Amino acid sequence: MPIPPSLPLTGLSSMATRALLAELLAAWPQHGGQPVAMESIGGVDAARRVAAGEAVDVVVLASDAIDKLLAGGHLLAGSRVDLVQSAVAVAVPAGAPQPDIGSEAALRAAVLAAPTIGYSTGPSGTQLLQLFERWGLTDQLQGRLVQARAGVPVGSLVASGAVALGFQQRSELIGLAGITLLGDLPAPVQIHTIFSGAVAATSQQPDAVRALLAWLASPATADTKQRQGMAAA
Repeated sequence: MPIPPSLPLTGLSSMATRALLAELLAAWPQHGGQPVAMESIGGVDAARRVAAGEAVDVVVLASDAIDKLLAGGHLLAGSRVDLVQSAVAVAVPAGAPQPDIGSEAALRAAVLAAPTIGYSTGPSGTQLLQLFERWGLTDQLQGRLVQARAGVPVGSLVASGAVALGFQQRSELIGLAGITLLGDLPAPVQIHTIFSGAVAATSQQPDAVRALLAWLASPATADTKQRQGMAAA
């Protein structure tokens, strides 16, 4: 027997979109949708759980992770919808000196001067390491790079003083206590991540998920995305 469409949808997302989805999903029933119970965890763990066959309806992750899950048959073919574009920002502990990061040269100097540097397990962390390699700093930074564990915000490491300079999605740093947000990476080296949604292969309500994703990608959600430190994809 088909599951009544009034039943709540369930989903998994990465931490980068947690605050954004919490706000948007709270408003979704006002636009004719049903409630959505979204669990936001580390993107690596979320992808692993979906790949293991956990029964959910909707998945929101970085686009490369979505594509891998699509290729593996864990998401419905053709259901990917790009939702937001997220930029990487830089933070230091509250009260610490605030280095200039306004240009590529200034950012490189700030990285060289930092005793410890925090980065994430997500795609932005991978791209950051590639930037350091392009700068020729890989060897010099050995022993100073601290990768946050999956699901642990880099901002929390900055706030605790565990790292002196932290790189993470701006959406995860906005409003976090104990840090000073220096700003986004300068344009020539900015790292953008597209976060996408898709229908899980285990979903019993695929049409309801498609309706949700269409609304999440619509112009009606643009202001919320901007307020949460992201932009429409």
